[in-house]
Amino acid sequence: MTTSVGQANSAAPAFGGHQLMALVNNVRQRIHVVERKFDGLRGVLAEDADVSRADFTVIGTLPEMFPEWLGDRTFAETHDVRFPYIAGEMAFGISSARLVVAMAQARMLSFFGAGGVETGTLDRTLGALTSTLGDRRNWGVNLIHAPGEDRIADLLLARQVPAISLSAFTDVTPAVARCAAVGLRQDRTGAIVRPIAVFAKVSRPDVAERFMSPTPVALLRALVAQGLLTEEEGRLAARVPVAQDITIEADSAGHTDNQSLVAVLPAVLAARNTLQRSNTDWSTSIRIGAAGGLGDPAAVAAAFAMGAAYVLTGSVNQMSVEAGVSERAKAMLAAADISDVAMAPSPGQFEKGIRTQVLRRGTLFAARAAQLYRVYAAHDSIASIPVGERARLEREVFGATLDEVWHDTETHWQHRDPATAELALSDPKLRMELVFRWYMSQSVRWAVSGAPERIADYQLWCGPATGSFNRWTAGTFLADPTQRGVVQIALNLMEGAAVLTRAHQFRSFGIALPDNAYAYVPRRLRPPH
Repeated sequence: MTTSVGQANSAAPAFGGHQLMALVNNVRQRIHVVERKFDGLRGVLAEDADVSRADFTVIGTLPEMFPEWLGDRTFAETHDVRFPYIAGEMAFGISSARLVVAMAQARMLSFFGAGGVETGTLDRTLGALTSTLGDRRNWGVNLIHAPGEDRIADLLLARQVPAISLSAFTDVTPAVARCAAVGLRQDRTGAIVRPIAVFAKVSRPDVAERFMSPTPVALLRALVAQGLLTEEEGRLAARVPVAQDITIEADSAGHTDNQSLVAVLPAVLAARNTLQRSNTDWSTSIRIGAAGGLGDPAAVAAAFAMGAAYVLTGSVNQMSVEAGVSERAKAMLAAADISDVAMAPSPGQFEKGIRTQVLRRGTLFAARAAQLYRVYAAHDSIASIPVGERARLEREVFGATLDEVWHDTETHWQHRDPATAELALSDPKLRMELVFRWYMSQSVRWAVSGAPERIADYQLWCGPATGSFNRWTAGTFLADPTQRGVVQIALNLMEGAAVLTRAHQFRSFGIALPDNAYAYVPRRLRPPH
């Protein structure tokens, strides 16, 4: 139904130019959409203004558009945050304690990158975080699928970490089941209360379904029998999904299946809907978030438009001032363009040929890691590598003899997992694998510490989103490395997504927009308190 706009002494509607762009950017103002009677041209009018002539008709009203409202409202309520946004985990502490604190104090959620962090260091970090953040619930730590995951789960549960993000899991393991079940109870109404918020990061619909379903009963019974869960926890865990928040990881930096978000996200949303229809006793719905390739407001807005409950950014936060990586590494990432990436063997799953997406520009890591995998696939042991090829690897890749590397590697595994160290003594292929993985892991540590003599070996997780971010911020205050606070990055991505969503609303009403309506420019934004 339309209404005629009467006479008033106020501003006229905007049909183009600066006035229209001002209303596109002012997302927190209610807007009337008007149509000029004599030619049908459509424009917009601020809610508190009137038209001075009677030749316009109001054909619709757009409510305020807040960044906080772009995703699922229950996300903010459940995790005690203001925005449906996460600064995701980057291993080896790149998503640092400093980053986690900054995000938590700005009422946003983030995860400390625990992968590759020594257990003692992780314990001290968790102690500092719990002391600093007190009873805040809007922070967490990731649990990555790797040897020793049970010990890490023990630590996270003992420290009562409020949120845990599962990474690189393709099935529910005992460590995952415990994180999802420990502390489950029912309140006075019979609703199941979850003291730990469990997130699962996945890239395929079939894997997502495993984490959107309850923990297998056989696994729960085994954990109860071992005394790792109570009878009550096991009973309740069989009635709720493993994770209430599922993060769909598309073409991301680091571990990735190079999936297309526009293909995977709708598929998982559909699978979620089917599961929930068949499990009507679930007291809460499963939220599906989006990650991978989100380096500018357009990508974030697109994720929300497809139905994402929240978004998660990762690699772009490596360039924040709070990131736990060297200034040299940050400068290399800041120079990256969209195509400056490559696929390389993964440090954690080297023997399986699993690949990870890394920075190509300015580093030889991808080529050298690929060379190591070719040698690994072609030989059964270090001793079977031809002398000339071995010498070349020692000189050009390792910077040390393979015997020296094995000594360091054996010491490491004796401390981390003595069974693996013992097995490698009798399994030459495994010994070669562990030696080659030494280079893969050290390449991250060199980037974190900023070792100047190993710049060519830096392993920096990087996808096309890093280049998108650099293009978007070029010429703005966020191009300055000292201004790239993780909170400013988050606020601008969310604000920009709201502006672009508003612009799309205008266009869907038939309003002609200038080309720059979809080019949100970063601005200094005040963090919420």
